[in-house]
Formats: sequence, structure tokens, C-alpha cells
Amino acid sequence: MGATGISAKMRLVWALAVIGALFATLIGRLFWIMIVDGPDLSEKALTQQTQDTSLTASRGTITDTGGVVLAQSGTTYRVLANPFSIARSGADDRNRIALELSDILGMDYDYVLGQLTKQNTAGVYYKEVVLKRQVERSVVDAIAARKLGNGIYTAIDSKRYYPNGSLFSQLIGFTTIDSVGQSGLEQKYDKYLAGENGRMITETDRVGSALPYGVQEIIEPIHGYDMVLTTDSVIQSFLEKALQEAMRVNSAKTAQGVIMNCKTGELVALSTQPDYDPNQPPRDDIATLNALSRNRVVSDSYEPGSTFKIFTLSAALDSGSTNLNAGFFCPGSYTVNGEIIKCWKAGGHGTQTLEKAAQNSCNPAFMQMALGMGAAKFYDYIYAFGFGTATGCGIAGESGGIVVHQKYITANNLARIGFGQSIAATPIQMVAAACAAVNGGNLMQPYVVERIVNQNGEIVLQNSPTVIRRVISSETSGQVRAILESVVAEGSGKNAGIPGYRVGGKTGTAQKYENGKIAEGKLVASFIGFAPADDPEYVCLILVDEPRVGTIFGSTVAAPFVKQVLEETLRHAGYLPTQNAQTVSVPDMVGMTIGEAQAALKANGLSAVYQDGGTDIVTAQVPAANEIVQNGTQVLLYTAGTGVEIVEIAPDMVTVPNVLGRTRLSASDELDKAGLHILIDPPDQAGVAFRQVPAAGEQAEKGSLVLVEFKRVVQ
Repeated sequence: MGATGISAKMRLVWALAVIGALFATLIGRLFWIMIVDGPDLSEKALTQQTQDTSLTASRGTITDTGGVVLAQSGTTYRVLANPFSIARSGADDRNRIALELSDILGMDYDYVLGQLTKQNTAGVYYKEVVLKRQVERSVVDAIAARKLGNGIYTAIDSKRYYPNGSLFSQLIGFTTIDSVGQSGLEQKYDKYLAGENGRMITETDRVGSALPYGVQEIIEPIHGYDMVLTTDSVIQSFLEKALQEAMRVNSAKTAQGVIMNCKTGELVALSTQPDYDPNQPPRDDIATLNALSRNRVVSDSYEPGSTFKIFTLSAALDSGSTNLNAGFFCPGSYTVNGEIIKCWKAGGHGTQTLEKAAQNSCNPAFMQMALGMGAAKFYDYIYAFGFGTATGCGIAGESGGIVVHQKYITANNLARIGFGQSIAATPIQMVAAACAAVNGGNLMQPYVVERIVNQNGEIVLQNSPTVIRRVISSETSGQVRAILESVVAEGSGKNAGIPGYRVGGKTGTAQKYENGKIAEGKLVASFIGFAPADDPEYVCLILVDEPRVGTIFGSTVAAPFVKQVLEETLRHAGYLPTQNAQTVSVPDMVGMTIGEAQAALKANGLSAVYQDGGTDIVTAQVPAANEIVQNGTQVLLYTAGTGVEIVEIAPDMVTVPNVLGRTRLSASDELDKAGLHILIDPPDQAGVAFRQVPAAGEQAEKGSLVLVEFKRVVQ
């Protein structure tokens, strides 16, 4: 009994132990499934039981100040496939579907078939793959007509459209196929324009079809905000047309232009030619795409040349360093620290008033103004006008130009800055500064985005006219306006004169540099004009890069096109011309010889500018035939043989001597003999020279700085 009882008890214990172990194992397995693998299994179940479709948000619209749509999102469709559902139809049906779709979509059969059989790493068929984006309604109808089954379906998609093609192309930019901003305003303000996609989650059966009475959850997309610009599409078309013509007749590399309202700082128009169509950007050629989409108006710095004389004049008058009664003498050059710096006109301009010096764009006169102010005072005005810092206009890729630090400036450099050399600025900096010079003296904040509005009509960003600082007095600004108006009426800017309107402005021709040296035969011709001159509203800059014509001056290459744009802009804005201007119609000279054209122009009170001989045939002219111009306007004549003939005088170049191993005094004397100046930075170095930039034997512009570094020699 005892033994039997013990045996029964042991069997019971073992049975309970086994049952307990089984329960423990079951509980452990349940724990593992529910807690450890639970989220993953739930996700797999959800994937098999539901279909998750993205609902594309509509990207915000971009319009100009008048409501013209510049960029908008249109409805297109996505073609989608459910490989999980298609797999149940069998291989033959899958092959037929792939064949039909590749034909309709114009896609490779093998690629389509691969998408229809797509599996994850666990060997499970995908529930959704995208076969093609942004297809039109006709494609959707064609797919429906083929009756390809529930495994093939479509969903609403979005595509970015630019209704005006290339208009404003560099400013607006473009997006990726996924409607993500890739350049221009599309990129800079993507967080406002993009919106946020929604989702539609639908319960499905085992073959992936939607359950008739299943639950469907929709998370609505948040559509992007709309953007209103300060620009005017009509004026932009005037500008782009003029830039294209300037490029064509001058065989130029590029042409850039910008128009700003000088009272408010609003950017009215800006463009770089050549441009591109953002509806079809050349994505397969990155170099070309980058070049065409580059907004050079804000990104590229250039040496402004004589257009910078506007700011030298403004600073000299405002500081009291000169006045309206001042006189200047120009023998054809001006000597600074032994360096002879030539005027653009051989033989000089002789004795002249301040107004005449501006009309003649006389380099020695503006050198004297700059030197009369001194570096400290002149630099205060240079920085006050905004040079050396980005304008903050709200356009992507803006640079700040190049202003050499004052501590490195010699009298020679300062003299050159006075007439627009040894300093670099962007076109938008030049226009913003010119606005300050003529609008009464206030530097206005340039801006291109007027406001951004959400889908409820609430303003989320608003820009308005903002005065950054006063640069010159109102009285000085009035004097500058009057002098620059005389430049157009009587001086080098006569080709920008508009019959019946008061216009002021300044010409500019500058050399280009490559690898730190003057690029032979490469110039930049520009003109800054403003109107009406007595109460300016619009300031326009046109810059023609590397024109390949004979006589390269801003007055002939750029000024006629500023005149054209300003005249069209003023008429568009409602400004009516006066009737007291002396005007004349330009004769048609295409087909004439240069000699015949010259005579025809003279008979009409006009003059000719040309490169070739008197027997060459005129192939083009600026201004065009029958255009009404002011009496005395110069007409630029082109022939088949018109080529490059640089009339600007290049600065003197010298060979840099070897000063290595010399003491500070010896090195300075050696450089002085060569017409160069030493720069020691930091200035407390001692010993002998061990490095110099530029190196010995290189060419440098006479009067420029040579950086020399010294170290003590240990004996």
C-alpha cells in the first residue's frame, strides 16, 4: 500500500510537472507572439487585410502681382498594381497584363512583368507598386477598356505646370517628379508650397479586392500654400524680349536684366538669357541644366565699370568732398603714387565741370573724387549702399559681391574703385544701390515674394516696403538725379533717351578676369536707367556679357535695350509722354553699305557707330527701323564681318620680381621699382621673405598688391 501510494503520488507530480511545463511553454509562446512578434505580425496582418493608398497633396500656386498664374499643380494619374492579387490569377494572365500595360504605358515589357511579380525579402508579394506616374486621363481610359482585373488600378496624382513656359524660369525654378522643389523659388519656399500628402486605408479580401462593406479610413491631404509675387508678367515679357535681342545682335554669351520699383523695393522683373522651359528641363544634361537655371542676377558678381560712378558721385556730393561747382581737368590719364592710370578716351576730356565729367564718364575725375574722400569715408558709403553683403531679396543662391577689406586698399586701388574697377557686385546689388541714389536717399529692402496664403485665405507670410537705412540726403539724391538725367540728355547715355519722357542713367563697360588675369577680348557692357527722372519709379539694369561686336560700350550695346524696356514699361504703367521732345524716325539701313547708312543717319540728325569699312553691307541695326528716337541718338550698325575689336584700354601689366630671401625693406623697394606694392599680413612679421603671392615671374596689374610672408632665420 505504501509503495503503491508513493508511486501514484509520483506519477501525479510528474503529470502536473509535464502539464505545468506545457502551460509554461504555451504561455511563453503566447508572450513571444503577442509581445515580441506582436507588432510585426500585426503589421503583416494589416498589410494583407488592407490597402494603403497615398493621396497626393496639391502644391501651392504661384502668381504674379496681377494674378497671372506662373506655376500650378494639375491633376494627373498614377498607374498602380497589386502583385499579391495578380499572383492568384496565374502566370498566363500575368503575362497578358504585362504585355497590355507595356503597350499602353510605352514601357519595357520585362520591367513591367518584374513589377507585377515583385516580392519582399520574405517572399511575400507586394500589395502595391507604382508602374507609372503623371499619366493623362486618356491613358486611364485605355487601361479601363482592356479590363485587366482588380490587380491594376489608378489613383489621382499631381503634376507641376508652368503655363507661361520659360517666363520667369530662373526665378521660379522647377520641381522633381515627386513635386519637391529643386531650384528657384520652388526650392527656397518648398516648405510652404509642398503641402502634406494624405492616405486612404481600405479593408480588402484575401485576393486584395476591397470589401463591399469594409471600413475605409481617409486622412485628407493638406494642400500647399499659394504664393503671390511682386513681379509683373507683362513687364517681364518686355525685359526677356529685349535681352534676347541684345544677345542676338551682339553675339553675346549671356544677357541679364532686372527692374525694381525704387520707391518700394519690389522686384518687378528679372531674367537671364538664355533660359529654359521648366515644363521640360534638360534633366539628362546636368551641366546644361545648371547653367540655364542659374539666376545670375543674384548669384554672379561682375566688375561694374562706369555704372559704379553713380555711387562715387553720390558719396562725394553727400560727404562734401565735391560740389556742383567743382571743376576737373583730364589730360587723358591720372597719376597715383607714380602709376599712370589712363582715361578711356585717348587725349582726355580737358577742363570740365562735375556735370560734364559725369556726362563724359571721365575716369580721372572720378579718381579724384574717390581720393578726395579717402578710404575710410568712401568705404562707409560703399557699405551703406549695400555692397559686400547679400541684399536678402528672398531669392535662392544670392551672393554678396566682392569688396576688398579696407586695410588692404592703397591709394591706387581706391582710385580704381572710384571708376568701378577693383570691386565686384551682383546685378541686384547694383539696382538696389541705384534705387537709393535716386529715390531720395533710402536703401530699400528688395523683395520678390509679396505674400503667402494658406488654403483658408489666411496670410502666413507678408512682405512690405522696408527702409534699411538712409544712405545719402534727399538733397544729394536730387542732385544725382539731375546729373544722371543730363548724362542721358547730353552725354554718353543718349541712346537711352525716350522721346516724351525724362530718363536718367549711366553707362558701363568693364573687363572680365579669368584665373586672376584680364581675359583678353572679353568685356561686360551695361547700362542702368531710371524713369521718370524727376520722380523715379522704375530702375532698370541690362548687362550684356561678352558681346562680340566692334565698338563695345554700354552706350551702344546695352543702353538702347534699357530704353526699349523702360519705354514699354512706362506706357504699360500709364505714364503718358510729353509732346515737347525733339524726335526723329530711324531709317531702315539693312542692305545699305556702311557709307550709305552713315549718310542716311546724318540726314535725319542721327549718327552711326560701326566697326567695318564703308563698303560693308548692313545686316542689322539698333534701334530698329522706324523706331522713334531722340535727335542725336547713335545707331549701332552690324555687318556680316562685325567681330571683336576692343576699344577699351587694358591696364599696364608688369612681371612680379623675386623677393624671396630679402628683408622687409629690401622686398618693398624691389616691388616699388616694378610698380607694385607690398602687403605684409599680419603686419608684425620680421626676418626674410619665404613666400610671395603672386609668385616671381607671374604677370600682375601695375599698382596691385603682392602678399609677402617673412620668418626669422635661426643661426
